[in-house]
Amino acid sequence: MDIMDRRRSDKVMMKKPELLAPAGDLNRCKTAIRYGADAVYIGGQSYSLRSRASNFTMEDIKEACEFARQHNAHIHVTTNVIPHEEDYEGLREYLMKLEEYGVTAIIAASPSIMKLARECAPKLEIHCSTQMSITNVETAKFLHEQLGLDRAVLARECSIEDIYAITKECPVDTEAFIHGGMCVNYSGRCTLSNRMTLRDANRGGCAQSCRWQYHVYQDDKEINTDILYSMGSKDLLAADYMYELMDAGVSSLKIEGRMKTEYYVASVVSAYRHLIDEIAENDGPLSPERLAYHKKEISRAENRQTTTAFYPGEAGLNTLIYHAYSDADVNHDFLAKVAGYDQDVNVAYLETRNAFDVGEMLEVISPGKDKRTFKVEWIKDPKGEYLASSRRPMVVVQVPIPFEIGENDLVRRAR
Repeated sequence: MDIMDRRRSDKVMMKKPELLAPAGDLNRCKTAIRYGADAVYIGGQSYSLRSRASNFTMEDIKEACEFARQHNAHIHVTTNVIPHEEDYEGLREYLMKLEEYGVTAIIAASPSIMKLARECAPKLEIHCSTQMSITNVETAKFLHEQLGLDRAVLARECSIEDIYAITKECPVDTEAFIHGGMCVNYSGRCTLSNRMTLRDANRGGCAQSCRWQYHVYQDDKEINTDILYSMGSKDLLAADYMYELMDAGVSSLKIEGRMKTEYYVASVVSAYRHLIDEIAENDGPLSPERLAYHKKEISRAENRQTTTAFYPGEAGLNTLIYHAYSDADVNHDFLAKVAGYDQDVNVAYLETRNAFDVGEMLEVISPGKDKRTFKVEWIKDPKGEYLASSRRPMVVVQVPIPFEIGENDLVRRAR
């Protein structure tokens, strides 16, 4: 029997997985939850691999947990540094505080951190980081038996067939990546930044050296003077494999991007929320037309070029950003955030981000709702004067919108 048919032949009802979203600060955490994330993973100001993200103070973590509880969601905290001796100072107290505040889980890359968490903060779930390269069920079993692992975050190098095989025998929950940045090194264990910038990527200092633009030489002669080269990976977009991931019984589907913007978080989370819900309701694969619709919605966020990476099997050159990445691949569709709405006169107050004109068709994305479209009939500046265009960012303009919208909803260009 083909492994891809296993779940259907067993007549196992499809279980809706957790949608796990990233957040680089408290505002983005709340946005992710509002737009449909079941859980959000965040980093504190220590022990995390994204030191350049805004990151969370202890008070932020406490507030995030309180907000999550109010919305039946969960907070996971990354403690995924590869620790040196000096990194252990204060770690025990930190883990105990996370447990006290109501954090659901830590994400760890070191067995020693897992062991310490199990000893001093037993209510915390222990999720291994993708850096632990779980590509087989025996590794998950070992970590569960020896360290109390609660969830195996599968390596991004796993194929769909690997995932079917692992979930069939795995004694703990599994988690797989579905969207966002991929590391060109195995499971993120890279030392390029250490060698090129004296920043330790495995202790929070990744400088994204793989994404820089390079002149390439052979025998002291530049190969092509007209082209710059890169060695970074394209971003993962796994919509084509969402049914298989859900069918295999993966417990959590993870979006990457703690450095990403609020608009990215809202639009990608909302799009995957709708996709997961529709597959679960359908209890089977979607039609090509419906899948194409969801992929288009996912791609509305600012993105690099995308790939399905290792899910089909082996990855090749077409998964890399071989020629240097161009800003032309980044869109400027995000136009404004809703600061308020006067339902008596159907006028919205929009805090602008990018330019838009009278006569344009725009759309609103709101938590838990389908996108809604409207035409810009007029624009007023903060003084109440009419404008032909809104050109200045971070000012509040008035725009008529014929349906009720909520504060913090997002407005983008209709496509």
